[in-house]
Amino acid sequence: MELQRRSGVALWRQIQDWLEYRIKEGELKPGSRLPTEQELAAQFGVNRHTVRRALSLLAEKDLVRTEQGSGSFVREQLIDYAVGTRTRFHENLLRQERKPRGELISSGVIPATSLVARVLELEKGDPVLVLETLGEADGVRICLASAHFPQSRFPGLDDLYRQTGSVTQALRHFGVKDYRRRRTQISGRLPTAREARILAQPRTRPILVTESVNVDTRDWPIEYCESRFCADRVQFVIET
Repeated sequence: MELQRRSGVALWRQIQDWLEYRIKEGELKPGSRLPTEQELAAQFGVNRHTVRRALSLLAEKDLVRTEQGSGSFVREQLIDYAVGTRTRFHENLLRQERKPRGELISSGVIPATSLVARVLELEKGDPVLVLETLGEADGVRICLASAHFPQSRFPGLDDLYRQTGSVTQALRHFGVKDYRRRRTQISGRLPTAREARILAQPRTRPILVTESVNVDTRDWPIEYCESRFCADRVQFVIET
């Protein structure tokens, strides 16, 4: 594209319109990285301030997102993440024809804190197995979870998760054929440096945090989980 310098339309507006057209026509795919400010400035023969203004307007229209140190990307369509009495990570994504993936980052046995002991109906200090997992949709990182399970009931659950990539499938090994969500608490905050690094997002961008308790068919607590979701990639849909 060649800019029309005497058309009466600002150069930054022409660059914005050109990029916006390519995004909406699908020439620039969701999640794809845009050329750098320097590359766009050289392409159009303008200064970086002109390019920066065009990109900032695209960001205001929620068409692109900027990651500090990484560049600007075409914004992905928000994922509808259903939260209800039967919340399942894999099912939520498969329902939208997205490819789910779970990765075990770390696991270990720790003493139950007062909070974890209360919600899992244990004694404070009882051993709990903690699985820290990373959830992806179509190869894009969307959530980081820390799930706590009674160690006495689910020994080796981390190894099973490592094999299957699914908590639901791992629990079936222990006879838990189904479970439901007893409670979900949702809040928002800025991520820690580690959370931002793992989720591949800036520390200045908020995350959505859920604290949830799952119980089996006998109403026995089996899991307490804190999940941190990328707020610009996921939106919650509350099912009643």
